[in-house]
Amino acid sequence: MPSLILITGATSGFGEAMARRFAADRWRVIITGRRTERLEALRTELDGLHGTGAVHALRFDVRDRAAAEHAIASLPEEWRPIDVLVNNAGLAAGFAPIQDGDPDDHDRMIDTNVKGLLHVSRAVIPGMVARKRGHIINIGSMAGKEVYPNGNVYCATKHAVDALTKGMRQDLLPYGIKVTQIAPGLAETEFSIVRFHGDEARAKKVYEGIEPLTGEDVANLVHFAASLPPHVCINDLTVSPTAQATSTLVRRDLQP
Repeated sequence: MPSLILITGATSGFGEAMARRFAADRWRVIITGRRTERLEALRTELDGLHGTGAVHALRFDVRDRAAAEHAIASLPEEWRPIDVLVNNAGLAAGFAPIQDGDPDDHDRMIDTNVKGLLHVSRAVIPGMVARKRGHIINIGSMAGKEVYPNGNVYCATKHAVDALTKGMRQDLLPYGIKVTQIAPGLAETEFSIVRFHGDEARAKKVYEGIEPLTGEDVANLVHFAASLPPHVCINDLTVSPTAQATSTLVRRDLQP
């Protein structure tokens, strides 16, 4: 039987690309997200391409602990032995100095990027512990390795992902469970549109003059990490466009 993966935040960006990549490789895929129409459209599409029953959809918001617990507990028996969990759901909201930031944006980032990761992990990990196998892949960010102006709370949440990944790796070592962080730099998805509250023109400027990462680039790295032999674990992987050295040092004249 093909391996079984659960991907949070699968209705766009990295998560959607991951769902396509793993389904194409004949993995069984559990996709989660908040947007029912997108979730069902993706499930239907991938089932049509790769066979009925290849994809199972769970609609819930990772910020809601009770909903996350209920959704994962409600999985049919054949969908419960999750081999790989990808904690992908995350976002940036706002781009302002700390003194001017919107507290609602702060809450949204903390609740999604940190607490959401914890809610889903806590619901999935006990099964991995019982089976003494599994792999958790947390999608971090270059922002979890350094801090940049106006990134304050977003950077803090991704630093938390970095720390949680290291903590998980240590706590789950006795059970043979792999834990990996993949930390992308500039990637053109819906990320900047969400950060700038729908301002597409402002979001587009983030990627001007460079060839950014794509969702497919990150999906391929996740697939590679998840497909390694049982004795090999990538603990931490930072990836960026060739044009980016740090969060603030970007050369904008390399685009083909």
